[in-house]
Amino acid sequence: MIVFPPLARFGFDMPRLRFAFRTAIAACIAFLLAWRLGLDHPQWSAMTVWAASQPTRGQLLEKGLFRAFGTVIGVVAGVALLMVVDGAPFFLVVGLAVWIGLCVTVGNLLRGLVSYGVMLAGYSAAMVALLDYGHPAHVWVLGLDRAATIFLGVAVAVLFGFLLTPAAAEDEMIGRMRRLTARLLDRLSDRLREGGPAALTAEEVAILSEMAAVDEQCDPHAAGSLRRRQTVRAMRSILSVQISLLLAARRIETGGYAACAATLRNASARMTAGDATKEPLRLLVQATVQADGLLDLGEALTALAEGIRTYRAGIAAQSVEPPAAYPSILHRDWVGAREAGIRATLSLIVVGMVWVATGWPSLAFLMLGLSIMTTVFSTFDNPTQILRSVFLGQVYGCAGALACLYLVWPLAGSEFQVVLLTLPFILAAPLFFSHRHTVASAFDYAMVSMLLLHPHYPVSGNFIQSLLSGMAVVSAPLVAYFAYRLIYPVTLQRRLDTLIGMMVGELQFMARAEDATEHRLVWRARLYHRLLRMVRYAERGGRASPQVAETGIAVLSIGQAILTLQELVRGGRLSASEERATLAALQRLKQICSEPGKVCIALSRVGDRLRSRHEASSRIVAAAAHSLDSQLEFFSPR
Repeated sequence: MIVFPPLARFGFDMPRLRFAFRTAIAACIAFLLAWRLGLDHPQWSAMTVWAASQPTRGQLLEKGLFRAFGTVIGVVAGVALLMVVDGAPFFLVVGLAVWIGLCVTVGNLLRGLVSYGVMLAGYSAAMVALLDYGHPAHVWVLGLDRAATIFLGVAVAVLFGFLLTPAAAEDEMIGRMRRLTARLLDRLSDRLREGGPAALTAEEVAILSEMAAVDEQCDPHAAGSLRRRQTVRAMRSILSVQISLLLAARRIETGGYAACAATLRNASARMTAGDATKEPLRLLVQATVQADGLLDLGEALTALAEGIRTYRAGIAAQSVEPPAAYPSILHRDWVGAREAGIRATLSLIVVGMVWVATGWPSLAFLMLGLSIMTTVFSTFDNPTQILRSVFLGQVYGCAGALACLYLVWPLAGSEFQVVLLTLPFILAAPLFFSHRHTVASAFDYAMVSMLLLHPHYPVSGNFIQSLLSGMAVVSAPLVAYFAYRLIYPVTLQRRLDTLIGMMVGELQFMARAEDATEHRLVWRARLYHRLLRMVRYAERGGRASPQVAETGIAVLSIGQAILTLQELVRGGRLSASEERATLAALQRLKQICSEPGKVCIALSRVGDRLRSRHEASSRIVAAAAHSLDSQLEFFSPR
């Protein structure tokens, strides 16, 4: 164990200091190895170690893998671009901006470290194209050198990290899912026994919030392990089933199902106690039989038992597919992805044209920094909030690099001594990473200080030119700040509004699509996942969770009613009057955003008309009418 003096009293986080110090040692080793192997830019290996370091082995392995793949693609793209433009800076800027914009768009549609790898391919091309622009005759050599330094850094980070980094705490996720399921079964038991209001209770809102939090942790939990990826797919299927159970619970207003309630309470108690036998699953199947007359509840309980069985099989490393009725279909923010790609492309073209017009070499560093800011941060909830810390970190890094260049390196008597004298500036990074006032700026200190330090001997350089290059680097967060504020502004509130708009628009699309019932599982899974994302956005943005949860549940209820009505029409089981009322309601649903009040009336009418011959469907439609009536202000035109 690494032992430090008692620094906690000065605001240092000791566990974080130990982790950062181990990473700094690995960065020093990568830096020395890259220099010893004769690579032209050994500092890139140290930078890669900082970029690839992760708190668990799975995340470390997966991030290292995608960093390697992203680098290869980016280097090839950068080299190809340099060869195609043949020294024409205008076409270089346009080509680079379009490539990075494309990578940003695709990266925003993906999730986790796959998204990271795609975006890395974007700004890796910028690293090659911008920093090697003045050496067109050696472009392939420089590209290979760049790739080699990054591969070396990834290898050192992975090998060093596997020795000292713990595996993921899988038991924590297992226990969290088990406790969440038990809470839901308890609440469902209360509804079955006593009934309840159609609106969500405080406990049901809290359960939905926990579902959203678990979903957010799924991607990091799955990193680096095929087995954990399988369990995460099963976990997300269970979350979808749990949302179906919440919807079914809202429709139980009178109670009177004491036997089913007691069975679910027993199943909940066994799950709370950690019972890993088949008994909790048997109780769920028994409750399905006892839920006579509650068809949707019975189907959801059956799917829950199947999902838990699949989840357990995944933990035991058995290959089992999640329940077919609840596929894992995730939300993709097509609007945000398009806007992020346009923002990155436009901002790079503007800065690039200034570079072309002035010919100032230091602007290449500004474009490089901007290519990173407009890619990686485009997935953040509110990028402008973190850019202040990024700016400070880059100022610290620039100051450190200038001090090393003009105060420390002149003391060296050989290139090896230059390399050794650089190590203290790498080892200073853990102090930034572990102090509460500088932790948000630490990564940028580590990266920028290395970016501006290219070891060479004899030591030479122009302080003014180095200062101007540093100023260009630290200007990137400022330019990015204005890009995020002026070009499709990014805030949590806007992300939430966009998501809600996509959910409501999907309702109208479902009502218009004649084949919607053929894709009902996809529609349902996507709406369910969007509900979870909506809850998390609202919580992080300070919005009232109960109101947002009610809005999301209303959207789901209406979507379920649309699919139910379309199934009735396609099934040919309606009388002439029932079919007219159903078709009229579906026609109204196509204008839910413009005439929500009329949609509510139409749903109420068709629910009443169906009650005598289609009780289960009538209950679903009536619940949708009630949800819409309670959220008329939300659906009304703005």
